[in-house]
Amino acid sequence: MLPSLPRVSRRDLSYFFFSQHFSDGLRTTLAILLPALVGAQWGDFAAGITISTGAVCVSATDGPGPARHKRNGMLAGLGLVFVVSLLTGFVAPYRWLLGLEIVIMAFALTMLLVWGARAGSVGSATLLAMVLMLAHPPAPSQVLPHALLLLLGGGWYLVLALLQNQLQPYRPAQQALGECLHAMAGFLQLKADFYQESTDLEDDYRRLVAQQVTVNEKQEAVREVIFRSRQLVNESTSTSRRLVLTFVEAVDLYEHIMAGYYDYAALRRDFGHTGLLGDIAALISRLATDLDYLGSAIQANRAYGGPPPDRTAEWSRLQARIAATPAEAAGGSPRVLLKILVNLRDLIRRVTNLRRYFDESLLEEAAPEPNRAATHLQFVARQELHFTAFTQNLTLSSSVFRHAIRMTVACAVAFVLAESLWHGQHNYWVLMTVTIMLKPGFSLTRQRNIERIVGTLVGGVLGALILKTVDSGDARFAFLVVFMVIAYSFQRTKYIVTVIFLTAYLLIMFTFLGAGYLGIIEERVTDTLLGCAIAFSAGYLLFPRWESDQLRDLLAATLRANLAYLRQLADRLAGREVTATAYRLRRKDVYVASANLAAAFQRMLSEPKSKRRHPTEIHQFVVLNHILSSNIAALTATLQDTTTPNPPPSPESRRALTSAQAALTRSLTRLAPETPPEDGTPPPEVRSEVPAAPADRPLLEQLSFLQKVSADLGKVTEVLVS
Repeated sequence: MLPSLPRVSRRDLSYFFFSQHFSDGLRTTLAILLPALVGAQWGDFAAGITISTGAVCVSATDGPGPARHKRNGMLAGLGLVFVVSLLTGFVAPYRWLLGLEIVIMAFALTMLLVWGARAGSVGSATLLAMVLMLAHPPAPSQVLPHALLLLLGGGWYLVLALLQNQLQPYRPAQQALGECLHAMAGFLQLKADFYQESTDLEDDYRRLVAQQVTVNEKQEAVREVIFRSRQLVNESTSTSRRLVLTFVEAVDLYEHIMAGYYDYAALRRDFGHTGLLGDIAALISRLATDLDYLGSAIQANRAYGGPPPDRTAEWSRLQARIAATPAEAAGGSPRVLLKILVNLRDLIRRVTNLRRYFDESLLEEAAPEPNRAATHLQFVARQELHFTAFTQNLTLSSSVFRHAIRMTVACAVAFVLAESLWHGQHNYWVLMTVTIMLKPGFSLTRQRNIERIVGTLVGGVLGALILKTVDSGDARFAFLVVFMVIAYSFQRTKYIVTVIFLTAYLLIMFTFLGAGYLGIIEERVTDTLLGCAIAFSAGYLLFPRWESDQLRDLLAATLRANLAYLRQLADRLAGREVTATAYRLRRKDVYVASANLAAAFQRMLSEPKSKRRHPTEIHQFVVLNHILSSNIAALTATLQDTTTPNPPPSPESRRALTSAQAALTRSLTRLAPETPPEDGTPPPEVRSEVPAAPADRPLLEQLSFLQKVSADLGKVTEVLVS
């Protein structure tokens, strides 16, 4: 029985066709295709292909981010591609010198990762240019003209990218914000599943934590594009203000989504038979749909179509139904249902606030925040380009250095095998496969290898099918263009899709050059298998750093972030001022640390079983950490609600909070004994027998729950460090 295809809605298609990825795919296709067509028209197809190759290499450096960073990355890639192509062209006739250059460049260019992902992409683009030079090395007299053509192609792509950014300066931010809301809508939809008795809670948590990683990635992408762009944070134009304010509101909304944690097993047991949980899930699901429509409209830069649905009326009907449910019909306290209602009311209000993006008159009422640029820059990490970073990473304790060693050895082996044992027409494919497949982490290397092999086989079949059934040259060219757009649109999101359509369009392209496609398929599959085998072996055997070796630091970072998050709650309860910026920074640290831990845990599960340590306990830690941060967010949101008076905490409440802080501190000390003491160390436990005031009872229950979760985290930590 064939597997069913995933359901694709109109909204899914809108997200794709208006995404940054599709825009990049169109631009890359145009930048590659146009020089080749012009060259063929003018009778110098080889020159056109060389220009297109330069565009391919520079396009690899054009990752998402602020326009200034993208420009600097492309300029650096352009310069390195030109220099390395000159060097490779001159040493190509001397095979031992060429091998030495490959070894040195593989190490040096991979080490560029010490300055961040963009610098690493510059190194990868330069490696690609060096390998592609081996396809048809120019004669010594043609090395400089060849390098200049590569420079022209890279410059053509650079101009095209800068021109697009000049004409549409706000589109990257709109696209990133729309994708962020799309990810948040997916997270909210998963929260609705917790109220469905048909779902498994363990599976719900696993999918929720995985989606949390995606949301964090999208939020970081928006921060990079918006907060690092002086034009967006300094301008007072309507569009820039709408983007900044909407993103800030979206992060606050995400906090309220996170804060909606309850004991779902008890909820199902106590209220499942009433049918109320299904109504709650349905309302949350509709809110997720509303949020998804908002993201789609922002990403497409179009007006929000039609009047917004009245979720307040639905909430009122749900409130009335809960009030009408007899107490004896419910197995548990109705207080938890009232808390759910309050959270849903806040979600409705904040989703409604996001619609201000489409109403400029509402934004005109808000005055621009003073020192807005300086404030927002605190939320993005700075990457300084100091040479000392290179020298400090020349040690086996550095993951980048280990990766550079692996890349160097793998490239050397691939070059020697291609030169001595493999004499195919395109044996440089082996070396190219190695440079693309080998990644810093084994799990990603393994995943890429599987996707590369499967994608090459499927793409070969697809390309052969097109060539076998379509005789028209124009129709084949149309398929080639479509396949190019698809391949370059998915290169940063779904690599297997890129490989499938890249392989298919390369087969069609080679037939236009007069090559037999069956021989090309055979050679590409063989070279891919050989290159993947070398990359996989290097990733497994040469100085591997397994995720379990790094999880201890990530666990400590997560505890440290949650402890700071809990301390701001203690400051609020003690009556000390916590500024909005300081609070948001601590909240962001929790989100980032939690997402990093969850992502590393997912990668560990894809590694060999013998390399995994305490997978069950780490999963428990991840879930408990999510519960802890969610409840801290819920308590903070309650204290921030000025419509509800906050009574002073009783001694019992203060003792519960102190115990929670102490438990987290002990767990952190176990994981990182060298951690220096910080300001705000929990004070000695308050010893008092004064009972809590009735008004403080909900606060005491919430703080007692935080104390319990913190103690449970301590028990799991004891197992992990044993």
